[in-house]
Amino acid sequence: IESRAQMQLLPRTRPRSLEELTQEVAIVRPGPIVGKAVHPFVRRKQGREPVAYDHPSLEEALKDTFGVIIYQDQVLQVAMALAGFTAGQAEALRRAISRKRSREAMQAFWQQFREGALARGVDEKTAQAVFEKLLGFAEYGFPKSHAAAFAVLAYQSSWLKKYYPAEFYCALFNAQPMGFYPPHVFTNDAKRHGVAILNPDINLSGARCTVEDGPEGDAVRIGIGYVRGIGEKAAQAVEEERRRNGPYGSVWELMNRTRLPQTAVENLASVGAFESLIANRRTPMWEAGLVVRPKDGPCLSAGRQLPLSLPIEQDVVELSDMTAWERMAAEYVNLGLSPSHHPLAFARRTLHEGVVSSRHLDSLSDGSMVEIAGLVVCRQHPMTAKGFVFLLLEDEFGLANVIVRPQLYNECRDIIKTEPLLLVRGRLQRKEGITNILAVTFRPLKVTASLITPPAHNFR
Repeated sequence: IESRAQMQLLPRTRPRSLEELTQEVAIVRPGPIVGKAVHPFVRRKQGREPVAYDHPSLEEALKDTFGVIIYQDQVLQVAMALAGFTAGQAEALRRAISRKRSREAMQAFWQQFREGALARGVDEKTAQAVFEKLLGFAEYGFPKSHAAAFAVLAYQSSWLKKYYPAEFYCALFNAQPMGFYPPHVFTNDAKRHGVAILNPDINLSGARCTVEDGPEGDAVRIGIGYVRGIGEKAAQAVEEERRRNGPYGSVWELMNRTRLPQTAVENLASVGAFESLIANRRTPMWEAGLVVRPKDGPCLSAGRQLPLSLPIEQDVVELSDMTAWERMAAEYVNLGLSPSHHPLAFARRTLHEGVVSSRHLDSLSDGSMVEIAGLVVCRQHPMTAKGFVFLLLEDEFGLANVIVRPQLYNECRDIIKTEPLLLVRGRLQRKEGITNILAVTFRPLKVTASLITPPAHNFR
């Protein structure tokens, strides 16, 4: 229920039981959408439209879903109730639904359906209308059991996020890659919910992310394995060596005790993993290049000199530390997220005063023209949306949903598909507690070439 479509629907339906949550999971699927079930379902659930059935014989099958078909099971029940299908015919219909070219397959059932409905006193117009709704499920719909299983997971996850937020976010980090959003999105979501995200640390981090006491409550410490170039096996070796022989006292000590390659140690330094030892991030990056280690294998038999434990302190120079921008850029490159900053926090000062933030959208009037800047975290171009494209932008304060008309998408396709940071001008739409921006123009937001932003998740 974290998808953009669910975020749009939940404020309108407000499920209050597992049964209603099961309906919520099932309704946002191509089958109910193509079958034109979504809007009648919402209006009837809100009490703005009376529950109605295409034929009285369908009440038993559809009474729990306000007279509309949202489950695959109901396709079979409707066929048996309205057209008198046998269990065998209904099973054949179910198989047709699951085939790759099922819409064509289901058309072959129309004659049987029509004859069965007419024999039960149903007029052809009603039979045709109901069968068209069934055809929508050739575009994929959930069985109720499948939707219920997801609903249980959604409820459990929501409960964990409410009462154990740090553990919830920690589990999300450790389960990657998965889900609708990349890690940098729920990094910022965690911070908005009062959970601090802490940088990796060679003496405090485990191989995976962990929960610890932060400066203002529970926090999530990013694991060593999250750093680019480390990997799970090497991260576990770093943690195990520290457990056996104590904390690491220097860059030299880490490299000689763990055999991590120089580039991996430099990546650790760039994301602040040595800050408990050295506040300046550039210093341990420099030191990593000074450590000379023998290659694996017997030294004497190869005629090489035995390794000497030579000091490196005399070769350390005083370097200026990274700026806040450079730290954030390095974190995005080597972690895929930044625990401390969002790009828009820096870009904000370069924007004119008319560009609003996501936190100001709720205070603006419906229909007003707005400009907003953000990092694209999700692009959706659903086959069921008649050419409309949906973008989710993130700034330093939250998320904003942008709707793109087909013509505008065709005109600005390259910008929309490839630019990570966008400046969008559009008309604010607010309805039933949902805020959208109907885009009018797009411009790429050029901040600096030194920032490699994480890619958006793209869906069809």
